[in-house]
Amino acid sequence: MKKSFYLMLLTLLIGCAPKMEKAPLIPLEDFFRNPEKTAFRLSPNGEYFSYLAPWETRLNVFIQKIGEDTAVRITSETERDIAGYLWKGDNRILFLKDTGGDENFHLYGVNPDGTDLKGLTVFEKVRTIFIDDLKDDEQEVIIGLNRRDPTVFDPYRLNVFTGEMTMLAENPGNIVGWMTDHDGKLRLAITTDGVNNTILYRDTEEEVFRPVLTTSFRESISPALFTFDNKMVYALSNLGRDKTALVIFDVANGMEKEILFETGEADIEGVDYSRKDKKLLSVSWTTDKEKEHFFDPEAEAMKRDLEVKLPGYQVAKGSYNKAEDKFMIRTYSDRSRGAYYFFDKNSKELTKLAELSPWLNENDLCEMKPISYTSRDGLTIQGYLTLPKGYKPENLPVVINPHGGPWARDYWGFNPEVQFLANNGYAVLQMNFRGSTGFGKAFWEASFKQWGRTMQDDISDGVLWLIDQGIADPKRIAIYGGSYGGYATLAGLTFTPELYAAGVDYVGVANMFTFMKTIPPYWKPMLDMLYEMVGHPEKDSLMLAEVSPVFHVDKITAPLFVAQGANDPRVNKDESDQIVAALKARGIDVEYMVKDNEGHGFGNEENRFDFYRAMITFLDKHLVVEGQ
Repeated sequence: MKKSFYLMLLTLLIGCAPKMEKAPLIPLEDFFRNPEKTAFRLSPNGEYFSYLAPWETRLNVFIQKIGEDTAVRITSETERDIAGYLWKGDNRILFLKDTGGDENFHLYGVNPDGTDLKGLTVFEKVRTIFIDDLKDDEQEVIIGLNRRDPTVFDPYRLNVFTGEMTMLAENPGNIVGWMTDHDGKLRLAITTDGVNNTILYRDTEEEVFRPVLTTSFRESISPALFTFDNKMVYALSNLGRDKTALVIFDVANGMEKEILFETGEADIEGVDYSRKDKKLLSVSWTTDKEKEHFFDPEAEAMKRDLEVKLPGYQVAKGSYNKAEDKFMIRTYSDRSRGAYYFFDKNSKELTKLAELSPWLNENDLCEMKPISYTSRDGLTIQGYLTLPKGYKPENLPVVINPHGGPWARDYWGFNPEVQFLANNGYAVLQMNFRGSTGFGKAFWEASFKQWGRTMQDDISDGVLWLIDQGIADPKRIAIYGGSYGGYATLAGLTFTPELYAAGVDYVGVANMFTFMKTIPPYWKPMLDMLYEMVGHPEKDSLMLAEVSPVFHVDKITAPLFVAQGANDPRVNKDESDQIVAALKARGIDVEYMVKDNEGHGFGNEENRFDFYRAMITFLDKHLVVEGQ
């Protein structure tokens, strides 16, 4: 009785009633091609906007004057998409790119008319990070480089026109984060000894940093920004509480002064503020969908006005000008990658600029429905279920899709992989297993040293829940994931082979010992923390051997497809090589795709096409989807 009622209710909620027509089969490329236009930014003076758009299939920067119809392309990258960019004053654009997915990002500068292109941090095997873009300084930014020591980042003040750099401090080897005040002065740093974090502080740049608070990595107080008088800090803290709250932190004395906002629902994740008016605007957190609490009535009124103008979509504020009266607005939903709009706060005029994927008809796509189930040891596991349009929610082929991280989470919204699989007749289940972030400290700590154990049980319990509800055909369930999700795929095929008919491992970990030996050099300061969270290769060697899929390939019976980038800095290619070699030695059906110009995931459009084309062919072969 309960099962039939649930199926009837789910049919109504998901919007895929049996009498509905199936969606037309959408070309694979439409899901995974680069967006038509994306990453819109306003110039500080509000007279121009910029965006990324494909040129020679790679995302490049274009500039357009507000009110005009034509744009000028100012970059000409052909090897890789530009990874990110920003306006530096009104007269310079800065952008980042790496080589073949190695994540050693180099910083470049170019004028808005395309002249004076200059490599600013083009050093071999060196990664550039931003510390402060110094919005009130037209010429300089503060960046971090691991040029002197590959394991740590030193802060530099960089002239974006000449490339001249000045080191602001030498990292003693344990600083993993730097922070400036509103005047661009380097005032705060975070150190780690591997398991304990210490906040260092100084009143002025002429003083020496001094420690003010040390906590275990299990507790955190993460500075977000200085208060507007530059005396204290707004911080996200879970000291003495389960859920992260927004607090005022008396940094000079190393103590919390006031709790500004907290909710028992989830960790506070985002803080929005007005630089011009020097005030906090809102905080945000995520349960099944994003929520927001406003401190400022004017900011809330603007958000509500935009939601009325753009019904049916999530509305997010993006880039804005220095006067904070012109904004880029982004919309999205579970069935739409969304659009960008230009909003004039004074006139209330809203102008649509571009759809990200105008070739996709959202009416042909499927709803992503928040769900929850109970793990075998009593935890509530939240997730999302997407059912193929026009199919009865009964005995469906299913792809179980655990997220990467693992200390990350899945969010509600447009997911091209999920929509692609659903369009091809598969139900897709995503779950925020224990350790997923945003659900509080206890839920996070429950994942420690649980790779392949209770974390994997949470995934298996999701499979069993789908079967129990009658949604999944027990004989047609596959598991697919990337990074940690790739590990979970291998662990699923290894430790619960009875659950899965096939698996797709995308840049996943196979051997816990070699994984921790080949991490990027700038992860080294946090290695002891990784040992506590995952396991120590010597003290926990028996446990790590038990949960390393490569040592248990004799249990794998389902066919496997493995994809890997040759330049992956996080999960070394050797991880995939090992599992493929071990399976081939046993005569197991394993397909292997390696892209020599990719890293941790495939960034180049043509490589994404190859991967997803091979993946759907593999899944269809082994799960036999009817009607496709």
